[in-house]
Amino acid sequence: MNFGDLVDRAASLAARGRGLLGICGAPGAGKSTFAARLVEALGDRAVYVGMDGFHLAQAELERLGRADRKGAPDTFDAHGYVNLLRRLRDQSEDVVYAPEFRREVEEPIAGAVPVFRDTPLIVTEGNYLLVPEHPWGHVRDLVDEVWFLRPAEGERHRRLIARHELYGRSRDDARNRALGSDERNATVINATADRADLVLPG
Repeated sequence: MNFGDLVDRAASLAARGRGLLGICGAPGAGKSTFAARLVEALGDRAVYVGMDGFHLAQAELERLGRADRKGAPDTFDAHGYVNLLRRLRDQSEDVVYAPEFRREVEEPIAGAVPVFRDTPLIVTEGNYLLVPEHPWGHVRDLVDEVWFLRPAEGERHRRLIARHELYGRSRDDARNRALGSDERNATVINATADRADLVLPG
């Protein structure tokens, strides 16, 4: 299935009215790049809302003793993310403001993404859209489809290390993060691929 076919499939969700499409995959799978490209292709029919906007703030991670595991399932406000999806699905508000994660400061920014009531498709992406445990399990019930990105592991690691370096980590630190905590999270995420509607290798 090529990118044009995927755009057509997403457009068919938009044509039904309010649709929610999830893009899932392990760290470095290319979720945010793919979601942004898809939304660009759909124009004003779609808006991009990332799960990463629900990262707990660094100060809260430190208070909880979870700063060294940033990116694990319990380092997100999962209930907040689920509630946002419910509001988006309900479509009763003129505008819903979603948060956004800014990698340059490694913090979530509230109220950064306006989602208007008449936008027909929400493209949301994140690591844990297919995790069955509460409260993540509600996500699968709230989105119409989930597409799972699963590139070759060597390519995923290469991208992830390059991203960590881009945002200021040394080569060694970037590699340790990618093959350490990121890889532990990837094991959890990759185990959920069989719950997806599509698994895309690229």
